[in-house]
Amino acid sequence: MSAGIAAASLLPDAARAARENELNIYCWEGYNSDKVLDPFRREFNTNVKAQGLISDPDAVNQLRAGDTKTWDIINLNNSWGRRQLYPENLIKPLTKARFEPLWDMMLPEFKWPYHWAMSEDGEQLLGMIQRYGPSGINVNTDKVSAKTAADEGYDMFLSDDFKGKYAVLMYDDWVIMHTAMAAGFSPFKELSEAEIAKFDTVMRTVINNAAFLSDDMNAIALNMINGEIIGSFPGSVYTISAARFDGNLNMMNVIPDRGPAETGGKGGVCWMELTSTVNNPQLSPRAEEFLEYCFRPETAKNVSFAEGTYNPVAQMGDKRVMALFSTEELQALQFDTLSESMSKCADFDTIPSYSKLHEIFTSAVRERKA
Repeated sequence: MSAGIAAASLLPDAARAARENELNIYCWEGYNSDKVLDPFRREFNTNVKAQGLISDPDAVNQLRAGDTKTWDIINLNNSWGRRQLYPENLIKPLTKARFEPLWDMMLPEFKWPYHWAMSEDGEQLLGMIQRYGPSGINVNTDKVSAKTAADEGYDMFLSDDFKGKYAVLMYDDWVIMHTAMAAGFSPFKELSEAEIAKFDTVMRTVINNAAFLSDDMNAIALNMINGEIIGSFPGSVYTISAARFDGNLNMMNVIPDRGPAETGGKGGVCWMELTSTVNNPQLSPRAEEFLEYCFRPETAKNVSFAEGTYNPVAQMGDKRVMALFSTEELQALQFDTLSESMSKCADFDTIPSYSKLHEIFTSAVRERKA
């Protein structure tokens, strides 16, 4: 008997029966799309409720506060499962025998056993990897060439000449990570007082020199298309993929050629989402079925091109998945250079000095608005 079946059998029959036809998902935008969920609802006769999240730390804190009783599926960036969720008993391992064969669909960089999908001891499978992408800067290559942007990197955004020519994409964690890298050090280590002081200076330059601040990636892309601004700090493939799909191939995600010594000189940060089953005392029997469903070629494509956000998926290592993408869709994802961009990125991880850095970030934003 598998661990998942054994755990389910411990539930009272009435409780198990009551949850057979319901599934609650807490996720980043895309997995809550009806395009993704409706086929599952119909096939499994299941009432699926999905709520979008906007912050990994906030979602983790909600699970810590007792929301494990609410959710069956949690979808977060890669490091949270291995570093926090599993050690704190907030998620349940998946049934290896069920999911390991599906890893044959993965692109080479995600092949089994993939680091971020496994527990620290390598014994437990903590979730499914699907959407991923590199994060650095975005530029309008009609104004600045991709080569120049890669060569100058963050320094271009910090220069006086670039003042008022970019927007800050206000995703707190990502502004913090890329500002640390712009300051010359990795955000994924405990920072010294001198490094925090330098971070403060660089953060205020990033915030004060921007044309505007916005958490609307599409509004930033539109301003780049219209020529109001040249770039976005930070920027990822998915934040301009919709614009590229509309024909604006001069909108490009660029990873700086150089980065901090602690990241091996890598200038960007790459993220991979881990989708896991929550340690819900009455976990829906549909939870693992949903994750398995997400590996289907048609579902993987629907996840990739969900409404509002277009992302590459790790299952693009499977010919059946790739056959579903048009040339225009692959261009939107910058798929021809995606592997190279990922190789220039450090993996998203825990930010040890986060509370101090976030205070600086919020202070800089508050002072600008004042």
